Amino acid sequence: MAKVLFTISYEIKPVKRNEYLSLASEMKNHFVNILGKEYDIFEQKGKKNIFSEVFTCNSIEEYDDLEDASDEKIQELISKLEEIIVGKMKYQTLIGIE
Repeated sequence: MAKVLFTISYEIKPVKRNEYLSLASEMKNHFVNILGKEYDIFEQKGKKNIFSEVFTCNSIEEYDDLEDASDEKIQELISKLEEIIVGKMKYQTLIGIE
C-alpha cells in the first residue's frame, strides 16, 4: 500500500506572524489530537513566513477520507487562515512508489 503526502503551502502576512503561530498550534492540536491525523507544519528554510502543512496518509483511501474528516472546527480554522495569507494556497499530492 503506497503512502500519500498531501501538502498545502502558502505565505502569510509578516504582521500576522504571531497570530499565525497561535493558529498553527491550534490546527496541529485539532488534526493530531482530535482527529488522529499524521500532520505537521513546516516553515521554508531561508524564506520566513512561507509555510507548508503536510498530511501523511498510509493509503489512498485514507487520503480520500481527509475531506470527509472536515468538521465545523476545521472550517473555522481555515477561515482564520485565509484572512492572513498572501495570495493563494498551493496544493500538492505525492504518492509513494512501491
